[in-house]
Amino acid sequence: MQNEYEIKEEMCEIGKRVYNRGMVASNDGNFSVRLNDNEFLCTPTGVSKGFMTPEYICKVDAEGKVIQANNGFRPSSEIKMHMRVYKERPDVNSVVHAHPLYATSFAVAGIPLTQPILPEAVITLGCVPIAEYGTPSTEEIPDAISKYLQYYDAVLLENHGALTYSDSLLNAYHKMESVEFYARLLYQSKVLGGAKELSREQVERLYEIRRQSGMAGKHPADLCANKKEGIPGCHSCGDSCGTGSTGAGGVDAELVASITKKVLEQLGL
Repeated sequence: MQNEYEIKEEMCEIGKRVYNRGMVASNDGNFSVRLNDNEFLCTPTGVSKGFMTPEYICKVDAEGKVIQANNGFRPSSEIKMHMRVYKERPDVNSVVHAHPLYATSFAVAGIPLTQPILPEAVITLGCVPIAEYGTPSTEEIPDAISKYLQYYDAVLLENHGALTYSDSLLNAYHKMESVEFYARLLYQSKVLGGAKELSREQVERLYEIRRQSGMAGKHPADLCANKKEGIPGCHSCGDSCGTGSTGAGGVDAELVASITKKVLEQLGL
């Protein structure tokens, strides 16, 4: 088991990965780790996540109030969002928030990541809904993500970025990588004329693989098994993870066509 200092070192290492992969710019992004029911480590505000050292890391309580922070450092202003995740998901031990380019582009465009195009994405993520826009550092974002927390382990934040959470910091970070890779594939497939989606039967087989593997976290595969109870799902289960007039998980065809046309024009194709 890691001691507190080792966790701080890991947070700094993840900060470098997030920064070096272009998932954040300047001082953007934040992440945290649960130590116990009332102690959490979190990244500081106003600091580049790519240049942190252990003394930068702050400790807060379950209300987000400072327990310990070195001079000149204070917790991220978005700690409220993290605390809501921990409160509603006791199985979660780490939260990562970043602004990866492609995933954030979908968040800005108001398009959830719902198309089943890659087996790995279907198994690990299911799909990624969009939480309605909220003002950073207020309770608006925690309130917006709340209704998705029991169903998904990754959420896009409308006009903001992406949020992932898991049983460890490394796993939460890996989910962020998966979200960005999924978004990039989906975007580039649209440029090529649109992705060939997996069938409902293929998706259900992948969901069954996940169920049999006993993977941790929340996932539409688990919801599908309980669809008869009226629990929201996605992909082959009713596409209820989107926002706006396009329907639960569907994407407005005219919007996609418009975006694709503009991209092709910019590429001179």
